[in-house]
This record gives sequence, C-alpha cells and structure tokens, in this order.
Amino acid sequence: MNIPTEPVNAVNGTVNNRARTLSAHPADMNTPPGPVNAKAGPVNTDPPPVNTSRSGGGDGEGGGKKPPAAARIVAMAREQYRFVTSPDGRPYAVALDGPNVALPLRNKGGLRQRLARQFADAYPGEVASQSALADAMTVLEGIAEDTDPEPVHLRVGRDSVGAVVVDLGSADGRAVVVTATGWNVVDRAPVLFRRSGAMAPMPAPVLDGDGLAKLHALLNMDQSAFRQLVGWLVAAWIPDIPHPALVCKGEQGTGKSKAAQMFINLVDPSPAAKRSQPRDEKAWSRQAFSSWALCLDNISTIPPWLSDTLCKAVTGDGVVDRALYTDDDVVVLTFKRVLAMTTIDAGALAGDLAERVLMLDLQLIDSERRRSEEELDTAFEAVRPAVLAALFDVLACVLAALPSVRLESMPRMADFARVLAAVDQTQGWNTLGDYLATSANVATDAMEGDPFAMALAHLVEQAGTWQGTAGQLLEALPAPLVRPPNWPKDATRASGRVKRLAPLLRSIGITVDDTQRSADRHRHRLLTLSRTPDEEEPASASEQGPLWPEVTPPGSGRTPSDQH
Repeated sequence: MNIPTEPVNAVNGTVNNRARTLSAHPADMNTPPGPVNAKAGPVNTDPPPVNTSRSGGGDGEGGGKKPPAAARIVAMAREQYRFVTSPDGRPYAVALDGPNVALPLRNKGGLRQRLARQFADAYPGEVASQSALADAMTVLEGIAEDTDPEPVHLRVGRDSVGAVVVDLGSADGRAVVVTATGWNVVDRAPVLFRRSGAMAPMPAPVLDGDGLAKLHALLNMDQSAFRQLVGWLVAAWIPDIPHPALVCKGEQGTGKSKAAQMFINLVDPSPAAKRSQPRDEKAWSRQAFSSWALCLDNISTIPPWLSDTLCKAVTGDGVVDRALYTDDDVVVLTFKRVLAMTTIDAGALAGDLAERVLMLDLQLIDSERRRSEEELDTAFEAVRPAVLAALFDVLACVLAALPSVRLESMPRMADFARVLAAVDQTQGWNTLGDYLATSANVATDAMEGDPFAMALAHLVEQAGTWQGTAGQLLEALPAPLVRPPNWPKDATRASGRVKRLAPLLRSIGITVDDTQRSADRHRHRLLTLSRTPDEEEPASASEQGPLWPEVTPPGSGRTPSDQH
C-alpha cells in the first residue's frame, strides 16, 4: 500500500487555517472512522425550549417563568387603581392614592399609556407589546363592568350633601367646594371628575379686594348688563339646572369675541375657548362632550338643525352612535352645557333658541380706551383669582337663598330666573327684571328676522282674530316675491311652523289655539290666532350707567360670616 508522504489532514496539517489531530499511522488509515463529533456529544439531541426568555419576561425568581406580560400589567393596575363605570357605560380607572380623577382606559393620556410606561420601568429591557396592553385593557374593562355605575362629572358636580364642587383641573386634583356657608379649596375632590384635552387648569381663587369691580373694569358694558353677566357666571357652576346661552351682541369693534373668551375661561378654562360653528350634529356632540362651557364665535346664520341642537344642549341632550369596530354596540354621549355665542344680528336666532338666551349688548370702544389683546390677556390673568373668589362668594349666597326663593310667575328658563332672584335678594340688584325685559326685546328681534312670523303678526294686527285651516292660512298670507327657505310649502308644514312659533308669538301678545275642529264632516283642525288683552308693560331695563366704573358697588346683600 502506497502511503503518501504528506497525507491529507495529517498531524500539523491545516484546513481553513484550523489544526486537525487525525492519526498519521498507516495502520489507522483503513480503520473505519468513528462517529463524527462522537466526543463532543450528540448534535441538538436536547434543544432548549424556544423563546424561553421572551414572552413572559424570562426567568423569574427561583428560576421559574414570569407570568405573561398582560397578566403582569393587570396585576400592576389592580394594585394602584379601582375601576368604575359611568352611567353612560364608559369604564374608568381611579387612583387609590391620588387625585379623584377618572382615567379612560384606552384614550390618549389614559391608563393604557401610564401602564405601558410603568411596565418598562418595572421590567428593564422589556416593553409591553400592543397585544399585551390590549388584552390587559379588555380584562380591566370587565372588572369595571362588575361595579354599579358611578357619576363622573366634567369640571362641575354636586356632592352627596348638595355642595357645588368645581374642579380646578390641576395635576394635584384640587377643587373648590361651595356650600351655603361659604367656599374653600380642598386637596382632593369629594366627587369623581373626568378630564379632557379641551380643559385647562383654573387658578385657585384668592380674596383680593373687589373682584367684581376688577372684572367690570375690563368690560365695555353698562351696570345692568354686567350684573346679569354675574348672575349667568354664578349659575354656570350650578350643574343640575338649564343655563341660557349667553349671546354677546354688538357691532364690529365692540370686543365681543374677547369678552366671550373671558367669560368661558372664568367658568371652564380651555385652550380653545372659542370654537367655529360645527358642520354637523356629530361634530357638535364631540365638542360638547369634552367641555362644560364653550363659545361659538361669529355666528351669522344658524341652520335649523343647529338651532334645535343648541336648544337641547341648554336643557340636556344625548347622542347614541355605533361604537367603532362593532356591528351592534353603541356609544352614548350625554351632556347639559353652558353656551356662549357672539353675533351681530340677533335676528339670526330662531324662535325656540331666542327663548333660551341671555342677550348682552356690548358698547363700542372708543380709541382712547381700546387696548391690545396682549394687554387684555395680561390684565385678565392678573385679576382672575380675585374675580373667581368674588364669584364664589356670590354663589355661596345664592345657595343659601335659593330654598326660600319663590317666583310669582315662572318664565321659560325658570331655574335660571330663580338664581337671578336669589342674586337680587342677596346683592340688592334687579337682574331678574332686567333679564325679563331683555328677553322680550330678543323675542321681538327674532320675530323681525322671521318673515313668516312677521306675516302672522301682521295678519293678526289687521284681523284682530283669525281662524281657519292651515291651508287657508297660507292663502291668507301674502307670499313674498322671493320665498325664504323657511317659508312653509304646504299646509302640513304651515301648521308645524305655527306651533313652533307659538311661544315667540305669545311673547308679543298673540295667542295660538289649535284645539278646535271644523263643524263639517271633514273635521279639519282649525288654527285660531288672536291678540291677548293689553297687560302691564314689563319692567324696562335700568338706564345705562357709565362704562368701566372706577369701583363697582359690591352689593348690599349678606355674605356668609364663616366663609373660606
């Protein structure tokens, strides 16, 4: 057998620069080779489990596997939060040791983001996956559904003993509690509040001189209008009554938008206190759900759907919509809101809405008194704590007087009228009389902005009393050359329009009766329009006082002795 002088893979031979130790003895050349890597152990005969240190977080204490990430997130959440459901079916988390603020589970700025951050801090090197967070939120929602619904308030609420609680919106969860004996700032709100991205913090109130006079000095309105404004601001913090929409009216250059922004930022501060007119009801409901008070700026025309929507928002409204990514689940938005609007022409207000507004006329600012917006903002921020303290003083007096307030007659916004009567009783003012007189003027302005209503009024002026069917009414009214969009096209629409205009017509002395039927066999419904007997004229507004007084009298009413 010929043996090569330099066998392949011999001792000291190299393959790929690595030394091999194969035997070079000739006797071994024909020996059957043993198993490959026999002394290195079997190849992959006992592989370790795949991903033993991934999902579940690797080995835990004592060498055991950690629970899945979703389970650890749920355990972390249950140690720090309790879970509740609001009356509209929304789940929230409330910190066991922290502000009494309801956190949404999934929304931006809610519990999901907080738990994701805490998980990364608690388990260095791990980040909770989206699926783990989603699974954890589903479990927590189920926990919340096992509890009875709990009221969740936005900015303003009532506690169990009837006190008004105003959320300051600060990170520490402080709130102002107002009772019939006074007000004070508490570190933890006694009711549960939710927050939204449309909210901004409110400064804590501070007693510093005459806060009402400081506010009046920033506004170009007479004393009568200013006192009605104070009544509206105070009523805006009473959550369980309807609030008339505040309409700032005036020509260009009267500072309507800036004034309305100040009013909203006193009641419910927001980075977007002024809003554009919403394009549809769904857009409006999203805005209203996220703010307790908001302002619609520069309203020139109000479509019928928006007028009806604003009326419902004043007295309370709800919207039911299909929940995202579901077939039959629904989401409910319920709200009763504080509204402000700015406009030039009050004729843009429809009849129903005109009965639910508080109209304030702003006077033209002369060039000597005009200030820049930056200067106004600085002045407002400087006096806002004192203004809030003064308004909470008035609110405490109102809460003390309200149980004994009785009105001889109940106007449309009766609860608000009672608040104004309580303001008058405690401050020695006449805001209720001025409000009723202003409301009559608003009704007249709304009548003048509605051609069909004006035609009805003209018909009654000529006939005294008119009776007939809705079709006959259309024939009796002279149709305008250019028919307005809201002019009824048939008898059915004419009958509906007359019913909607009945409160507005009543405010100018015209009654509408539709209870009678014709005597023939057709039994048609008859409309009877008649003028009511002349009554005593309503109290007129007080004469206009000077604008920007040096000092506004704080009122002669009682202030609770044990306030603050």
